[in-house]
Amino acid sequence: MIHPLTFRHAQLLVDYCLEVRPGQAVLVQVDTPAIPLARALTRAVLAAGAEPHLRLAYPEQAADLLELASDDLLAAEPVLQLEEIRRIDACVRVNAPTNSRHLEGTDAARQAALGRRMREVTRHRVTRTRWVGTLYPTPAAAQAAGMTTDAYEEFVHGAMFLHDVDPATRWRELGAAQQRWADRLAQADVVRIQGPGTDLRLSVKGRRWANSDGKRNMPSGEVFTGPVEDSAEGTIHFAIPSSVAGTVVEGVTLRFEAGRVVAATAERGQATLEAQLAADAGARFLGELGVGTNPHITTPTLQTLFDEKIMGTVHLALGASYPETLGRNESSIHWDLVCDLRREGVVTLDGEPFLVDGKLVG
Repeated sequence: MIHPLTFRHAQLLVDYCLEVRPGQAVLVQVDTPAIPLARALTRAVLAAGAEPHLRLAYPEQAADLLELASDDLLAAEPVLQLEEIRRIDACVRVNAPTNSRHLEGTDAARQAALGRRMREVTRHRVTRTRWVGTLYPTPAAAQAAGMTTDAYEEFVHGAMFLHDVDPATRWRELGAAQQRWADRLAQADVVRIQGPGTDLRLSVKGRRWANSDGKRNMPSGEVFTGPVEDSAEGTIHFAIPSSVAGTVVEGVTLRFEAGRVVAATAERGQATLEAQLAADAGARFLGELGVGTNPHITTPTLQTLFDEKIMGTVHLALGASYPETLGRNESSIHWDLVCDLRREGVVTLDGEPFLVDGKLVG
């Protein structure tokens, strides 16, 4: 018996996010703790007249790969994965974490090598297929968020509007509001972010602002663009911790000159920060600037999928740009870092206030 909210989650992903149609091939990538959602997704894809291709991943799979894969394997072209993603029409990725620190202590250089190996697969998935990523609530994710399992499930379901009998309608309503904000941002040239430990200027002139209304991330709730690659100047501090490649990194401060990170410190996870920046030439440049807009996400949970959507925050991503924004930065990484401006912070557009202490103005 599939829980009604699990079924509603699957229907939202298949019908609204991916818009699956008869005859299509759908890649369903699911962590094994989310088996109930795997079944619900399989049934929803079949009901849509499409063909599901289920791929399961056990919790220790990435750690095993990083520990035991030969250097030759990490350097080899992922031929089978490339062939599969080229033949897929749509892809859903379900993350169901069992340990937020499952890669603590693994070789950061090998993590970067694996990212480079899968770079073309990721690029094709992002640019050539319809895709969506989501999270299935687990006790481990609840613990990382500092919540009980029941409270965390309520939080996750609320962030996706799953308590509403028609969550897709709610997402369309939020998307309409976000489009108004995106239209205002599209008129700007210089964005300035000011807050504790932060004074950063960058240009978004000529770039497109994307309206993230749940089509690619579920939950979603953000508008984002790709900054002009050589424009970032100044310093920014990210008080909200993040988990990158299974390692927690906290208290990151970055200083930019001519768009490039020239100094980087972390209160925790310095080695991981340095490894990410050393991944390739594009890793020290920004691929994204985003503004969180989800009204139901109000507290950090150590899940970037949620944290970057907190209303009143902005996030910057080191590494690859999304082509739809006209960003041109290329990298094997895309690491979102969240700057909390809700208590003290201002975002201005060409000198005009846009976000003040976490509230949109004007």
